[in-house]
Amino acid sequence: MKFLRSLIAGAAAFACLAAHAEDFSLGIISTDSSAVLAQHWQPLVDDMSKQTGLHVKAFFATDYAGIIEAMRFNKVQVGYFGNASAIEAVDRANGEVFAKITYANGDAGYRSVLLTNVNSRFKTLDDVFKNTKDVTLGFGDPNSTSGTLVPAYYLFARHNAPVNTSFKAVLPSSHEANLLAVVNNKVDIATCNTDALDTLQRDHPDKFAQVRVLWRSDLIASDPLVWRKDLPQATKDKVRAFFINYGKTDPHEKAVMAGITGYSGFVASSDAQLLPIRQITLFAQKQKIQADTHLSDDERKTQLAALDAKLSALNADTTKQ
Repeated sequence: MKFLRSLIAGAAAFACLAAHAEDFSLGIISTDSSAVLAQHWQPLVDDMSKQTGLHVKAFFATDYAGIIEAMRFNKVQVGYFGNASAIEAVDRANGEVFAKITYANGDAGYRSVLLTNVNSRFKTLDDVFKNTKDVTLGFGDPNSTSGTLVPAYYLFARHNAPVNTSFKAVLPSSHEANLLAVVNNKVDIATCNTDALDTLQRDHPDKFAQVRVLWRSDLIASDPLVWRKDLPQATKDKVRAFFINYGKTDPHEKAVMAGITGYSGFVASSDAQLLPIRQITLFAQKQKIQADTHLSDDERKTQLAALDAKLSALNADTTKQ
């Protein structure tokens, strides 16, 4: 009887562990359609399950906010984010950056781009900004670094063309959808990034030939991996070891990483990599407040002072790095 009770207790404990493992999810931001993302990421998810002993499931949502909210409510324990969406995960979903992507070509990051069809009337940026009221813009997800945040500040704001008020129409979508919209002349111009462009060139060179790049941003730090801070330390150790070692020597793993937009693997990182994007976000907020005609002078001064204080704190943090 004692043996039987021990056996039952052991089975119950195993079932409990299995149920916990079932809940472990890797969230992937929606840069492409779920079908494309699954094709690229599922081999890594399968390898993660085998090597960590966790029963890992991929979690895809229709937009970036879906992954952030899933992490917030512990439906996702580890997520692959862009820098801007990682800020939301850190600030709102108990997240922490622990690693970031590396590139097979040695680049330290990627770039935001503005695209048009090769046969469009837009040959240069000047052509775009001559009369934006006659231009349809394919824009990024609201939480996208390269599709929204970087071009909104470094491109459109610097040309005195606020996205929300300057264009004939603005159609937010994923990088893949924006690329196809340009290829098929569904929009006049669209934001995207060099990762998506490289994938298009590799997989569909005929479609890539239909795209003209009008603008490229400065380098953006490579995409981070974020985990929930409250994960058990033993789980963190397994997850960290898996990602940091993945793709380094094994031919299969290298092929898997190459299939995910030419990545080579992962290296350790921290929340510090988000500081430049936080600065951009605050600068953009300052511009919005300065242009807001509905604010009184006192309200404007108060809000700007609060943002300046945040910027000073961020600048101090950046200096320490």
